[in-house]
Amino acid sequence: MNSLVQCDFDGTVTETDISFLLLGAFAQGDWRRLLQDYKEHKISVGAFNTRAFAMVKADEHTLLQFLKGDLKVRAGFHELVNHCQERGFRLVIVSNGLDFYIRAILKDLGLGHLEVYAAQAAFHPEGMEVHYVGPDGRRLDDGFKEAYIESFLKPGYRVVYIGNGDSDIAPAKYAHHVFATGDLAVYGRERNLKYKPFETFLEVVRELDSM
Repeated sequence: MNSLVQCDFDGTVTETDISFLLLGAFAQGDWRRLLQDYKEHKISVGAFNTRAFAMVKADEHTLLQFLKGDLKVRAGFHELVNHCQERGFRLVIVSNGLDFYIRAILKDLGLGHLEVYAAQAAFHPEGMEVHYVGPDGRRLDDGFKEAYIESFLKPGYRVVYIGNGDSDIAPAKYAHHVFATGDLAVYGRERNLKYKPFETFLEVVRELDSM
């Protein structure tokens, strides 16, 4: 069975949620109210990002320049990429975050070749336009990560899932193996989801090596 590693980005590859950093600095409106609605499951993560980033009127260059300097990537990420390449594992980033900053960050890390599926963003003076496209090419309002893991399972991949957040709970339930930190790990402990805890990707690499 061929193996595929589906990895979240914000708060998983990076130590902090990049989308929250950008919204905190540039959103012209009460995006935190929308965030609370999302946390209370009143709106989907897709609806949150679409509506919150519509409050951001800065251009792409300004947002990317803001991220320069303080961005921290979780230790061991390069080792994970190298290990997947050596073992013949397909590594895919699937994120509810925005493609423009994910691809820019990966490029700066020398990893611009990685496969990425994330929200597509267009920049307009009146506010950003954000939307999600599923593996079938259709727009999605919800279930983005679930749609992708289902598309990977369909051809027979053994899927290893790596994530940290509330939006990782649903897709993680589909995976053959789960590595969890943050809220996903809390959920795993409380709801008896089988997972391996991790703080750095070096721990993930060691576990993958024994699979």
